[in-house]
Amino acid sequence: MRRKIIEIDEKKCTGCGLCIPNCPEGALQIIDGKARLVSDLLCDGLGACIGHCPEGALRVEEGEAEEYDERRVMENVVKGGRSVIRAHLDHLRSHGQREYLETALDFLKEKEITVPREERESAASCGCPGAKVVDFEKERTDLPGAQGASAAESQLGQWPIQIRLVPPAAPFFRDADLLIAADCVPFAYAGFHDDLLRGKVLLVGCPKFDDAAMYQEKLSQILKAHDIRSVTVARMEVPCCYGLVKISRDAIRASGKETPLREVEIGIKGEKK
Repeated sequence: MRRKIIEIDEKKCTGCGLCIPNCPEGALQIIDGKARLVSDLLCDGLGACIGHCPEGALRVEEGEAEEYDERRVMENVVKGGRSVIRAHLDHLRSHGQREYLETALDFLKEKEITVPREERESAASCGCPGAKVVDFEKERTDLPGAQGASAAESQLGQWPIQIRLVPPAAPFFRDADLLIAADCVPFAYAGFHDDLLRGKVLLVGCPKFDDAAMYQEKLSQILKAHDIRSVTVARMEVPCCYGLVKISRDAIRASGKETPLREVEIGIKGEKK
């Protein structure tokens, strides 16, 4: 497959940081006075950050992309020095990539690159809480009476849930039934948790106000990387919300998979159509 990814011209970059809040994946950081792509695993290559760079230091490069290889990524990361290595390790941990983190630490050990104790601890504990991958489905199903949970109990099984924030490689996508919900649906439909969310991995977004192309690319990446068993799209009855169904269908088509899709429509008074 061909993959797009952000490239940074360090000579042009002034380290102003305007690109950072405009990177949906949190893949950019200012390190040693320059913008750095700390993990290409999290860069979707859609270029949301490009228009915010006053120096024109960011661009999208496209080429054939192989399956993600942490060892190859580390070969580039170590060239950036100690700060870039630490930031990459932090990033892997904050997004729940424990296997990749172990591979990265093994790589550093083999190359005899010392990772001080405080950096190992940082890799194990730091990261943006809002984007940190958490899978608490197992914890919830261990609770007494979980199988007969009432509608008043949350059925959310993972974090994050926003399409813009969730990393395509998140482990909770494995063999999952996916619920893609317009962000108005949980407010309108009283039975959302018990009727729609139970047993599913949730993604939330607004097809009217967010980037539809980014949504489609992200969903396509998720479908390609995992064996998704089914996709349920829950939308409001208003016309603009139908875009979420089209985005999901196009993503399934682009993934090359034949994942079954079910559509659920919710009325503006909260009734299930």
